[in-house]
Amino acid sequence: MSIKAIEWLDDRVKILDQTRLPRKEVYLELSDYQSIASAIVELKIRGAPAIGIVGAYAIALSALKIESAQKDEFLAKLRIAIQTIAATRPTASNLFLAIDRMQKVAEAGEDVKQIKAALVNEAVKIHAEAAELTRRLSRHGAELIKDDFTILTHCNAGALATTGYGTALGVIKQAKEQGKNIKVLATETRPLLQGARLTAWELKQANIPFTLITDSMAGYFISRGEVDCVIVGADRIVANGDTANKIGTYTLAVLAKENGIPFYVAAPTTTIDTSLASGDEIPIEQRSPAEVTHIQGVSIAPEGTQARNPAFDVTPHRYITAIITENGIITEPYGEGIKGVV
Repeated sequence: MSIKAIEWLDDRVKILDQTRLPRKEVYLELSDYQSIASAIVELKIRGAPAIGIVGAYAIALSALKIESAQKDEFLAKLRIAIQTIAATRPTASNLFLAIDRMQKVAEAGEDVKQIKAALVNEAVKIHAEAAELTRRLSRHGAELIKDDFTILTHCNAGALATTGYGTALGVIKQAKEQGKNIKVLATETRPLLQGARLTAWELKQANIPFTLITDSMAGYFISRGEVDCVIVGADRIVANGDTANKIGTYTLAVLAKENGIPFYVAAPTTTIDTSLASGDEIPIEQRSPAEVTHIQGVSIAPEGTQARNPAFDVTPHRYITAIITENGIITEPYGEGIKGVV
């Protein structure tokens, strides 16, 4: 099954609402940057590459609706939309790379009409490139997967998160298509259950055997020798190889290191941010405590319970066996390897 998480319809963006999966496949058609910003914040569209794509489309749509004929006035109004989109999710670097590309296109344009057309073209280009990067990445990553492997993955890093082939799930799907006999352990991924709701849904669509486990079961299965490798995606990788990904990733990396199994990060080079030297500099999004105290609106904790909800954690590069990109597989020393692929 080909999953279309994002589709451009000339004057609006069509997205698959990920908050309604797996029970319902609901598509939303969004025609302004404000509704796209809300969809990003509410996780109706999520995943670092996907956020970058819809962010670019949001800027293009905002440009189409600006009536100013003067370039300076047009750019001033466009910046309002850009600032709104930039404020939605602070951790994923793909969003800011896409915004930077769109800003440069807008500033380089000669007149408003030309700028509007150029922004639409650039957003479509960002979308197409993202899909191709994940396909190339998946081919490289599949080289690391052997026949009869059981792979543990966390959160959701498939077509829903990338609009393309997927990163961590793309590697898994490519290995399956190569005829390798593989199985997957998918963590449920609290607090929003992206593994249980989204990864399980994608694996089922791809006819890949999988078993769902709670996040806290990972150490049990790894210690019993039932996991051959861990593969995750990433929201930001910095110059030394430190990686931000869904909360709980760091725990899995430490478990993998302790038990002597490979821990792989799969991400396109658009996720790499060489402006930051280490993971200590990555901004970590803090989301609503209600996502911890409630599951899909239903309270699971006593009223008034305090909770904390960092959306991501940072895995130091020393726990990462390899980083899989569309330009090849990087191993230590990551500083040099990252320079070579970016």
